Amino acid sequence: MKIDKRHLLNYSILIPYLILSVLGLIIVYSTTSATLVQSGANSFKSVISQGIFWILSLIAIVFIYKVKINIFKKQEVLFGFILVEVILLLLSRFITRAVNGAHGWLFIGGVSIQPAEYLKILLVWFLALRFSRKQEEIEIYDYQALTFNRWLPRTLSDWRTITGILIGIVVIMPDLGNATILALTVLIMVSVSGIGHRWFSAMLGILVGTSTLILSSIWLIGVEKVSKVPLFGYVAKRFSAFFNPFTDVSGAGHQLANSYYAIVNGGWFGLGLGNSIEKRGYLPEAQTDFVFSIVIEELGFIGASLILALLFFLILRIILVGIRARDPFNSMVALGIGGMMLTQTFINIGGISGLIPSTGVTFPFLSQGGNSLLVLSVGIAFVLNIDANEKRNNINRVLEETL
Repeated sequence: MKIDKRHLLNYSILIPYLILSVLGLIIVYSTTSATLVQSGANSFKSVISQGIFWILSLIAIVFIYKVKINIFKKQEVLFGFILVEVILLLLSRFITRAVNGAHGWLFIGGVSIQPAEYLKILLVWFLALRFSRKQEEIEIYDYQALTFNRWLPRTLSDWRTITGILIGIVVIMPDLGNATILALTVLIMVSVSGIGHRWFSAMLGILVGTSTLILSSIWLIGVEKVSKVPLFGYVAKRFSAFFNPFTDVSGAGHQLANSYYAIVNGGWFGLGLGNSIEKRGYLPEAQTDFVFSIVIEELGFIGASLILALLFFLILRIILVGIRARDPFNSMVALGIGGMMLTQTFINIGGISGLIPSTGVTFPFLSQGGNSLLVLSVGIAFVLNIDANEKRNNINRVLEETL
């Protein structure tokens, strides 16, 4: 029985995505228009750029949704994308100029491309394909099926080698934020591969312990000494602000201190959309890394909480698709994308609130950044396609059992 795919569309994912995307356009205009007017530019410049990427995102969703899911299970298709990604990463690291102390952007005409953003989806896709083909071995040998019973990889084809090289390029840019998301995404993918729960607990314990050790070491050694390490001077400044932003309000702690001011200004109900004080030159990158601080300042704790609840609803619906999926590849892709979005959200909120060092990670859908929006949209498209594929398979299975 042939079922038209448009009848299988998951509106509980599509509608929240559309609402958040439109809210993102409104927030981008609100956070950028004042400074653009001050500089003599068109107040709609940033929102027009973001809108173009959103239109491209909608086109990508339609295209990916119509593609047969088996196309994504072909290894040659995936490795074609990975090869292009590696080339773009190397070009952005070694050819283009640094922005805010880090490489990572390719400038083509008036458009900037950030290859590290697209690596998030590629890692989920790559690991889901690799692990889904090892389900029988995982059932028997557990985690050893993924490592060939070796702690260290010995071949270039080992998934640990490939992910290590890809994340390593992002680290040397240096792009601490995206590298952290990528590393945590790998942890999520390994955890949902079918291995025993004890391995997840062990890896999580190692991650927490290592993070604590690094933070303690930087605090004991001193940020000034760590900042002299090549490539990571700007990262050390972020750690300095994390420890106490008010010791250097005009320097390293400037962003975080003003983020606190914005959050306090917002109160319960906010100052009103467009009425933020901090976005008027006081809080740098108000439209990207610290956009949620401005959201709280303008819409208050209640308004920001409603937006956050909608985002969490979207993420939970994505994760639910992964939990319900019978096909291992489908399940791991949905869980990986949901986990990646959840990780990005927590890292951003943790950074603007001072719970963790700020890493320059954008807030999903609301921050200005066409590359981030396009990647998130591609992730949504993957999940919508997977959900439709699972529904169709379930319907066919029920019909076969009935007949």
